Amino acid sequence: MKPTERFSNRADDYRRYRPGYPVAVIDLMRDACGLRVGASVADIGSGTGIFSKLLLEGGFDVTAVEPNEAMREAAEQDLRCFPGFHSVAAAAEETGLPAASFDAITVAQAFHWFNHEAALREFQRLLHADGFAFIIWNHRQIDTSPFLCDYEELLRTLGLPYESVVHRDQNARTRSLEEFFPAGSLQVARFENPHTMDWLALRGRFLSASYAPAKGDPWHEEYVTRLEKIFHKHAVNDLVIFDQETKVYYGKPGKTEK
Repeated sequence: MKPTERFSNRADDYRRYRPGYPVAVIDLMRDACGLRVGASVADIGSGTGIFSKLLLEGGFDVTAVEPNEAMREAAEQDLRCFPGFHSVAAAAEETGLPAASFDAITVAQAFHWFNHEAALREFQRLLHADGFAFIIWNHRQIDTSPFLCDYEELLRTLGLPYESVVHRDQNARTRSLEEFFPAGSLQVARFENPHTMDWLALRGRFLSASYAPAKGDPWHEEYVTRLEKIFHKHAVNDLVIFDQETKVYYGKPGKTEK
């Protein structure tokens, strides 16, 4: 399955149950590249608009670029009330947007789906000379509580569908980012961002993942049942918490060789 098609049957769960991002990320963007109200930001791989909304609430003019129709339409429905919101159906590697037209580019929870070399060329084309790129992930901790240990154990029984997507090799991720930015220029910021969920939210977050068995899959009911048992085992006041960190990699994208 193409990366751009992976979430077509999960857009509603993604939209409702994926965690948001700390407002501190917006403060970081302002501090790092001097963004002011009305600054132009391209949110590439914007999905259902979770991070786009945070940008819009920060007062930026946001062009959300998303190739997946179901996810893009969810964002358009949720964000149409913001006058600074613009939606574009395009891939990260070829947006069709005007050159040198953005003060910043953001990528939230999507960088690992891109062709990095082609995306780098496109980002360089889109940014003003002093523009920054911000690559953002919410990282779920896997062993900081008994609940998270049981949840991780459940995911690992999924085998290859899980292991091929989660990219647990942080060194490999760091290497790909270092290649995206000039040597020594990559900066990293971290923010605590715990995610508290009731049963419906935990179920929805699980099913929003590309590796989770979707409805209609023969393993769907089995995994939902196992997940519910884990929830009831660990819930306090009918809630569980993902210990989670938002990590922001940022800098000015490097130059590629012609």
